[in-house]
Amino acid sequence: MSSATRHRPWDVHRLPSAEGRTFLVTGGNAGIGYFTAEQLAATGAHVVLGCRDRAKADAATASIRSRVPEARVSHLRLDLADLTSLKASVSGLDRLDAVVHNAGVALDDPPRRESSDGHELMFATNHLGHFALTQWLAPLLKAAPAGRVVTVGSFAARSERLDLDDLQSTRDYRPKRTYGRSKLAQMSFGFELDRRLRALDSTVLSVVAHPGGALDSLTPSRPPVRVTTPGERLRALPAALLVQGKEAGAWPVVRAVLDPEVQGGDLWGPRVFGLRGTPRREPVPAHMADADVAARLWAASGELTGTDPYLGFR
Repeated sequence: MSSATRHRPWDVHRLPSAEGRTFLVTGGNAGIGYFTAEQLAATGAHVVLGCRDRAKADAATASIRSRVPEARVSHLRLDLADLTSLKASVSGLDRLDAVVHNAGVALDDPPRRESSDGHELMFATNHLGHFALTQWLAPLLKAAPAGRVVTVGSFAARSERLDLDDLQSTRDYRPKRTYGRSKLAQMSFGFELDRRLRALDSTVLSVVAHPGGALDSLTPSRPPVRVTTPGERLRALPAALLVQGKEAGAWPVVRAVLDPEVQGGDLWGPRVFGLRGTPRREPVPAHMADADVAARLWAASGELTGTDPYLGFR
């Protein structure tokens, strides 16, 4: 790669080719995951949509192909809330250059709900499922020329702190706080994975990204996945001064996957106050970079998921 190419300013509308590469996007059928998949498909890569519902995956595939006619898109049935299913789910993959840990669930109201494994549902889906999935993908990522794990966090995690004695909100369940903490757990995992990969001299990078403030009402329509009405967009215009739609929210995630200048341990988010705009590298907040908290979270997550302490990377 020439010096001019390597240092060309990043253009969210002119992405580099990724032909011959394979990317798995969990939750790639909707929201940030859908737009991440659509943008990656335009690079010539094979994009795998990891989600439970075949009909929703088919709808997302049809939408992507309507905009990228030659898109290489496939579906992998993946239920992150069912830990026992993950190994078998990914057994059919024969190549993987990057995984985007994006899928998530956000509950707005009590009561507290649990996964089939007995874990609080948001913590189980958003964090534990991705933690365990990483182990089963590790052999493929290690075999890739430049494997990456891109963990998608949330701006909401900035105002939260983990309660290591109540990771699953059994004592005091408040949905918005529990969601924010589950996304903080994801981000802490991404930074801790970077530290552990560096200690192993691994070629795999662990990168964290977040979409900033991304609203459905500011998001372009993608039928049959979702239709944004003119009325919704009009009512949301004042908010566009501070936040953006989910198409733009995917930009930091896509850059974390593709940009050769990205380094392990980076945090990527929108340029304007971390809420909107083109992607940039951000300073990592101190509570997300706390290695002691992350190590304790890692140990607890390993016990809850029954995974190898090195997640298969040693």
